[in-house]
Amino acid sequence: LADLWWIFSKPVPADGRELWTLFLQCSCITVVIEGLFYNWMFASLEYSWHLSIAMAVSLSLLLLLTLLLVHPARCVFSMIMPTLGTKQGRKLLFSTCIMIAVVNITPNIVSNLKTILQVIQCICKNSSDSLLNSTALLGKVFWEFGDEIQKNAIPIYVPMNGHFRFSLHHNSSLIYQKMHLAGEKISRDFLSIEVLVKDSIQVANRLAAGFFMLYLCFESTWYLKNYLTNLRFDNFYITKKLERLAEDRKAAHLLVGSSKKLIRPTGLKLSWEEAVLCLVKAMLVTVALLLLLLLVAMDHFAFSVADTVVRKAAQFSAVPITINVKYKVSAWLGTFINQIFWPSLELPLVNFDRTYDHQVTFSSARCSISRPSPPSPSVLLALGLLFCILYSTVLLETYTQRLCRQIAASFFPGCEERRVLYLYGKLAGRHGKE
Repeated sequence: LADLWWIFSKPVPADGRELWTLFLQCSCITVVIEGLFYNWMFASLEYSWHLSIAMAVSLSLLLLLTLLLVHPARCVFSMIMPTLGTKQGRKLLFSTCIMIAVVNITPNIVSNLKTILQVIQCICKNSSDSLLNSTALLGKVFWEFGDEIQKNAIPIYVPMNGHFRFSLHHNSSLIYQKMHLAGEKISRDFLSIEVLVKDSIQVANRLAAGFFMLYLCFESTWYLKNYLTNLRFDNFYITKKLERLAEDRKAAHLLVGSSKKLIRPTGLKLSWEEAVLCLVKAMLVTVALLLLLLLVAMDHFAFSVADTVVRKAAQFSAVPITINVKYKVSAWLGTFINQIFWPSLELPLVNFDRTYDHQVTFSSARCSISRPSPPSPSVLLALGLLFCILYSTVLLETYTQRLCRQIAASFFPGCEERRVLYLYGKLAGRHGKE
């Protein structure tokens, strides 16, 4: 591995064997990057498969030529990998989390809201149907009441037409059509909102992902530029070269006295500034996690409400309606002779007393109600794993920056020698003043 890294970090291969080894290394790297880039564009950013393949192949060919011919580009590419563990990598992971939430959680919430609207539409349709049937029952009541008058009344008191005509002008098909159109309009509105939100966030996520990738390359290039041009930049490490230089000049006490300000690049010790910075970054990740948990809670709440509404609607009992008709008609003989001989003669004409029952129903098996969609455990698991990686990058960011310095030092050993001499001179001058 040390020999392979030495060949990869050399400016120019020494012979044909090193050139062939470098070509194989760059080819393996480009194949891996091509597969990851295609999967990222097709699965995460949701580009078409042919566009993803074309972009991945073009990027891999360009990357292969760049790595083979440009020595600083190999250094920048090597620093990009650990830089993924810094804030730029976290931004890419945040972008992935947002895309997973938009593609999976938001449509599930909208689907459960549609289920609730379907239940409301079903209840309105069945209750209106039952009420319309109750008006038909009233017509039956009045018709039977007229029949009773025709049958039981004394002929001289029977009206010319004993039937009471009850009519209600309604068109049930028109009502159903209006309700169906209203339901379709609500569904279209929900679908348009869902598509608009999904497309907007998808475009924003694609733009953000492209910007983060370009900024990731820019950040690695910026680090290499500062490393090569500024001797003070990121130069506070006790490296092996610095230790050997201090031992050769019999000044090992300089490193011991400055141990509080200098750290070892391979150690686990964090300075006070690095620890505070890690804490601040962890708080920012926690804020993003809380916002995502709010969206997950909305998903669970929408499913709970939809499931409760569907179960309660199926348990709705019919509301009984009772119509009781009591009608009594009698005639009193009120002439002078009748008052003398039969002072309290009453002639019964009609005595009608009947009860009619009807039920108003709110639900029916004919209603097409989709089942509520529960939250996907796999989506929650994926988001949980991504946030675990995010929290780990907060702690590893300091160590990845140290790794970037070691990578730059291995690619440019001459510059590393100048930086070590500068740091040693700075320590020696400070010790002389003290």
